[in-house]
Amino acid sequence: MAIKEQPKSPRFRIVANILLAVSGLFLLLNLFLPGLFASGPTGVPYSLFIHQVQEGEVSRVSVGQNQIIYQLKAENAEPAQVFATTPIFDLELPKLLEEKGVEFAATPPPKNTWFTTLLSWVIPPLIFIGIWQFFLARGGGGGGPQGALSIGKSKAKVYVEGESAKITFADVAGVEEAKTELVEIVDFLKTPARFTQIGARIPKGVLLVGPPGTGKTLLAKAVAGEAGVPFFSISGSEFVELFVGVGSSRVRDLFEQAKKQAPCIVFIDELDAIGKSRSSNGFYGGNDEREQTLNQLLTEMDGFAAGDATVIVLAATNRPEVLDPALLRPGRFDRQVLVDRPDLSDREAILKIHAQKVKLGDDVNLKAIATRTPGFAGADLANLVNEAALLAARNLREKVAQEDFAEAIERVVAGLEKKSRVMNETEKKIVAYHEVGHAMVGALTTGNGRVEKISIIPRGMAALGYTLQLPTEDRFLMNEHELRGQIATLLGGRSAEEVVFNSITTGASNDLQRATDLAERMVTAYGMSKVLGPLAYQQGQQAAFLGNGGANPRRAVSEETSKAIDSEVKEIVETAHEQALEILRQNRDLLEAIATQLLETEVIEGEKLHSLLSQVKPVTHS
Repeated sequence: MAIKEQPKSPRFRIVANILLAVSGLFLLLNLFLPGLFASGPTGVPYSLFIHQVQEGEVSRVSVGQNQIIYQLKAENAEPAQVFATTPIFDLELPKLLEEKGVEFAATPPPKNTWFTTLLSWVIPPLIFIGIWQFFLARGGGGGGPQGALSIGKSKAKVYVEGESAKITFADVAGVEEAKTELVEIVDFLKTPARFTQIGARIPKGVLLVGPPGTGKTLLAKAVAGEAGVPFFSISGSEFVELFVGVGSSRVRDLFEQAKKQAPCIVFIDELDAIGKSRSSNGFYGGNDEREQTLNQLLTEMDGFAAGDATVIVLAATNRPEVLDPALLRPGRFDRQVLVDRPDLSDREAILKIHAQKVKLGDDVNLKAIATRTPGFAGADLANLVNEAALLAARNLREKVAQEDFAEAIERVVAGLEKKSRVMNETEKKIVAYHEVGHAMVGALTTGNGRVEKISIIPRGMAALGYTLQLPTEDRFLMNEHELRGQIATLLGGRSAEEVVFNSITTGASNDLQRATDLAERMVTAYGMSKVLGPLAYQQGQQAAFLGNGGANPRRAVSEETSKAIDSEVKEIVETAHEQALEILRQNRDLLEAIATQLLETEVIEGEKLHSLLSQVKPVTHS
């Protein structure tokens, strides 16, 4: 697919440039040429002129409005010299000239020639045309002569089949269900008559819903590539403008262009920029620019069905809950296609596509990389492959090795290594015991991934050390016992500090925040409380997004219930804290051994780490 630029008007541009050049030439002729080519008299001060008159040296004087030209008396056979001076308002000058016998006269005002008259009428309009042309070009962003006059025109980029390779479904991996759903859209565009002959109605709109980076825009381009039809791409924010009515005008222009090139696809990215619910501000109606744009979009999606024009609207959003219900009703966006984060097999397929662009070493295992990247979207995996290739090139390798991918994963997850950040011996020791505490508790409790690496090399902005846990499989559900195990693992670092140093530091602040949030979700969202029972205390749609580590808003509850929630959260966290303390106290010798080895090597990973953690003994109660 290649970008097709908006048509230009070279005739208008050529004429305007010629007029601008002619006006500039006339202006230069009028201003400079008379002074450059005229051989006029020599200019002198007015005081010298009066002195020469008084001395009787002047024979003739011509007094004009802007200049006095006078001629000296001829001496011997030499011609008389002519001089000029700037006049000063002097009423005594005629008397002086008469007394000295000087012949004088007033110069008549200059007559305007046809050339100067023409210049006075032509130059101002041409200068105005030149300035207008300048602003038109700037307003159009260099893309054509429309400029400021095209403010209501659509800014959509048009992709048509060209010399560059088009995107097809073969270039998209990890969203097989979504591709299956969109294959029908391709059939609608290729052979619409097959469906209309039996009375079927071709869908008008398809809404792609999913987290950022999962490939919604890529899927839309693949649909256009498979169907071989024009593809209009525009962002929802490009409809919104400072001036009222511009957004709706751009919507009308977009669909007018689409009808002319039907069958085609109109893709609107970030639909929530203009499609938010009209009742979100608490009342309906109003003259808001965004609302007018939305109303025009609703009208166009109902209007272009008349006739034979096959125009399908694809839209993408990661916030479907904020869209106006009128957009989601049948007849507008008839279908909603979920484009979710890929699972293990899908991640491997995505990695294979992106790995085709780089040279891989023989030791690279894409399945192992896919296993170590749970929760990564397609864009994250593309960035991972590129980061690994950059690391290989930086290390002067000809091919990307498995260790480059391992380092790239850690850079993405934990941040850049900061070996320049030097810690003193006391801090280094505290960080070592802290990270070993996480690893030992995580190795013994359920619900955690496998501990793959312990490091006390600082990374990112605040991490002085880290424990890398990677899942062995994709998990979609977790029980209460596993969640409590995760909280205990988060508190393992703080517990190790208490066991070894009998004090705590500020290093566990992030662990405490995550543990408290998880415990609060257990009580308010998952119903894992014997006291409060199977009730949800979160507000509306926000409960679905709490897994991203965001805030935990509660709905309006009574003071008594709020106290009960706080009490239950505290009980869960304290129980997990005691569990972590018991594990570390019972394995104190192993804690010391692993921490001592970590202080020597700074990093423990692989089979060596697995061998050490396999010696952790479970808690036994006498």
